Amino acid sequence: MVLSSIDDLADFVTASPGSYHAAAEVARRLAAAGYALLDETADWSDAVVPGARVVLVRDGAVIAVAVPESASATTPYRVLGAHTDSPALKLKPRPTIGGSGLLQAGVEIYGGPILASWFDRELDFAGRIVDTDGVQHLVRSGPWARVPHLAIHLDRDLNSGFSPDRQRDLQPILGVATPGDDIVGSLATLAGIAAEDVAGYDLVTVDTQPPRRFGIAGDLFASPRLDNLTSVHAGLRAMESLETGSAIAVLAAFDHEEVGSESRSGAAGPLLADVLERVTAALGGGRADLARAIASSWCCSADAGHAVHPNRPEMHDPANRPVVGGGPLLKINAVQRYTTDAAGAALWGRVCRAADVPWQEFVSNNDVPCGSTIGPITATRLGIRTFDVGTPLLSMHSARELCHVDDPGRLAAAAAVFLAAAE
Repeated sequence: MVLSSIDDLADFVTASPGSYHAAAEVARRLAAAGYALLDETADWSDAVVPGARVVLVRDGAVIAVAVPESASATTPYRVLGAHTDSPALKLKPRPTIGGSGLLQAGVEIYGGPILASWFDRELDFAGRIVDTDGVQHLVRSGPWARVPHLAIHLDRDLNSGFSPDRQRDLQPILGVATPGDDIVGSLATLAGIAAEDVAGYDLVTVDTQPPRRFGIAGDLFASPRLDNLTSVHAGLRAMESLETGSAIAVLAAFDHEEVGSESRSGAAGPLLADVLERVTAALGGGRADLARAIASSWCCSADAGHAVHPNRPEMHDPANRPVVGGGPLLKINAVQRYTTDAAGAALWGRVCRAADVPWQEFVSNNDVPCGSTIGPITATRLGIRTFDVGTPLLSMHSARELCHVDDPGRLAAAAAVFLAAAE
């Protein structure tokens, strides 16, 4: 059972260069699949009813809800949680700078990128511009920017310990400097507004090289933003093809995970809790009914994970050796950096068997610090049972990451079973 072709993932990544574009693309595709767009300021009592399929966008986050015909105020939820953002370089205020005859952009670092991977590749600026009337305009520049390496002739130690100065070395070039250069004004023109109408912007870089298969057998896939568009796309494909189940299915794709999730559109904010409370209310329930529903609910926190690196296998656990092409990961950590426990592991096993997909366990080497996900945050905020999964990657947090062509589709198949409570 494969719901997601790698070509469809490539199209989704290409349409989603940043979190705002990703949220909009999820909403666009779900609207085409019959989901109604929700307004957060409106009364939902007529929109969220048994049988309803709805989607809402808040900034760079998107939440979709599919309510079964049999739903009541105490029907449990199945939530697939993911995130829309990725490490990048983010455009600063007053970004038009330069030197030595070249126009440059002032940027700061967003999240934890592998900085060396951002050098010597052509970059988009992508995100949103907000005008003086508060209207949001999505924009992307095309291949405008490049961070150039210093030539090896000028730094003979470059290959013995490259550590760029974050302020000095990372400012990309955009062309030859000319009088009147205005990066924001040029982006405003692309967005169809006047430069003087720009009131604010949230713009990040993304690699302009298209996603593609590679390898002798074409079984590997290189792309920007696989962390975590593999999970967003899996949830999207599952919601597009969802069969009516016994639970209320929810795709919650948050922003700002790479910087801690602490925002109104991040997992640490109130967004998901508010949506679930309003859905329960629209179905005729109150807080006690929501608590009863949550007690029977599950969240699958889906984020990318690490496959064993063939050149550095000692960085991984000696007994648990996940590989690209081996199926999605079940991510486990003793101190709850991932939320998986025995009950979650048992559920994930049932899900994957029902979806007919293989899966692998991931646990960190004890000497290597473990990352985290939205899983612990969601479990803490909602009290919902949660487990962590994801697509195995190499080069995580590079400007261009790597996975096996089959693994994203396997995650989508498992997500469909999980959301439909069909295991």
